[in-house]
Order: sequence, then C-alpha cells, then structure tokens
Amino acid sequence: MKVLITDGISPEGAKILTDAGHDVDQVKFTPEELLANIAKYDCIIVRSATKVTKDVIEAGKNLKVIGRGGVGLDNIDVECAKSKNLKVLNTPGASAISVAELAIAHMFALGRFLNVSKMEMVAGKWPKKEYSKGIELSGKTLGVMGFGSIGKEVARRGLGLGMKVIAYDPVFTPADFVVQTTTREKLLAESDFITLHIPLDKKSGPAIGKQEFEMMKKGAIVVNCARGGVVDESALLEALESGKLAGAGLDVFANEPPAEAQQALMKHPKVSVSPHVGGSTVEGQERVGIEIAQRVVKALSPGA
Repeated sequence: MKVLITDGISPEGAKILTDAGHDVDQVKFTPEELLANIAKYDCIIVRSATKVTKDVIEAGKNLKVIGRGGVGLDNIDVECAKSKNLKVLNTPGASAISVAELAIAHMFALGRFLNVSKMEMVAGKWPKKEYSKGIELSGKTLGVMGFGSIGKEVARRGLGLGMKVIAYDPVFTPADFVVQTTTREKLLAESDFITLHIPLDKKSGPAIGKQEFEMMKKGAIVVNCARGGVVDESALLEALESGKLAGAGLDVFANEPPAEAQQALMKHPKVSVSPHVGGSTVEGQERVGIEIAQRVVKALSPGA
C-alpha cells in the first residue's frame, strides 16, 4: 500500500514500512499540494506540522489509516476520521522521556537563572551577585498535572532529585512507583513547581488562567511542555509581572512561531523558552518512528 510521510520519520521507522512491502513517499507538501495528492495514498503519517483537516480526510478517498508520531492529536480532525471509519494512531509513550527531561531542564534553568545569566555574560557582564540566590529542586514540592506517560516520567525524575511529588489527573492509571495523589486545587496551592502534561480542550480554553494563578503559592514556577493554549499567556505575563510567580518554562505557545504580541512574554527575564522541541531528541525520534511504523504496519495488515 502507499504510505505518505509528511513531517519526516527516523530511518528505522521508514525501513519497517518498506520491509513490510509498503510503497513509502516522504514529501513535505503544502496544504494545497496535500489536498491535490492525498487521494493516492492509503495511509498518511504526520507529526505536529501537517494538519489533517476535514478537507484532507474527505479528499483522501483511499485513506485507511492516519498516524501521528507524537502524543496528542490536535492537528487531526479525529471526529471526521472516525466518521469515515479510518484508524487514527499515535505514539503516546515514545517521546515521554524526552519531554520529561525538558520539563526538568526548564526547572533547573529557572531555579539557577541559566536563562538570563548566559545572555548577560555574553554581553560582557559578570552577574555573580544578582544570581547568587538560586534555589535547589531538592526538598521542593513538584505538582504534576496530568499523570499519563509523560507525567509519570517527570514524577520519576522529581523523586530522584529528592522532591516531594504530588499528582492530579481526573483518571489515574497505575504506576510502578508511589506518588501522592491530590486534588487539582491542592496541587495548585501546595506546589513550588507545577508541570503541565494535559491535553488542550479547545472548547473550554486554557486550563490555567488568572483564577488558577491566584491559587498558587507566591514564588511558584510553572512549566508547560504540553500544548500551547493550556496556559492563558496574558494571565501568565500578569502573574510574572506582579511577582506572584517566580518563573515560567515554556516549550509550547498559543501561536507557533509566537506572534509579535507574545514577545513581552518570550523576552521576560523570568521565562525560560524552547521552540516546541519536547519530544525532539535523537533517541525520542527513533522511538517515535519505530513505534508509529509498527502500529501502521499492523493496522494495514489484512484482516486488521
């Protein structure tokens, strides 16, 4: 069968598909080109860049499977796909370690002012006195909001660093280690660091806004490596400016790349940023490619 890969895949993943006898094209189509060409393919594999919209799905007359190398399905019209009896696959656990390590990295950066001290040193300054009041992660309370595969990996690392880890998720799944579960309200009120690993609900909007920031400890640090829009960016900037929050680590943004209106947040000295690269490590990408390829091969097998 013909498989289209639009956002790239690891060589190991591509080999799994070709070894299974599938005809694989790796092409980065524009939205218009995708609409014009999708009818030729039985399967499309994307990451976060390509949008598999209702129009694309309806134009894909031969589509049987839609695969996404990653956790969420925000860029796929899942309801439309299901109405066409298409299989929609993703890789929720493959990049979990990569995202978890980036979340912890943002915590370290903010705790020791790494996000701003480098810039000042490059400018010829020696800000030893200004940045001598960093904090340790050890002994702090880490609140993990969203206890899926990524949340669990963050929790493991937090425990390893000597943090007290508390977690909230409406639906808890078992873990091979013990973490104190709590309510959403208590997590917001008691945590020194809050890391978000929850999906974006486009209907209800941001999960963290002005009301939630008011519930947090003064001096708390918030990290969002989940989805842009999960945090109200205007309310976040206000909380940073007022001193309510000591910092924020952001890998994702409501607009990507961030628009001009977001520059005040991007450039804020209390903010550590990265360009939506949570799952983008060599190891993570290899696992994602292998897992999505294996799942696609199985889904395209006769009788599947």
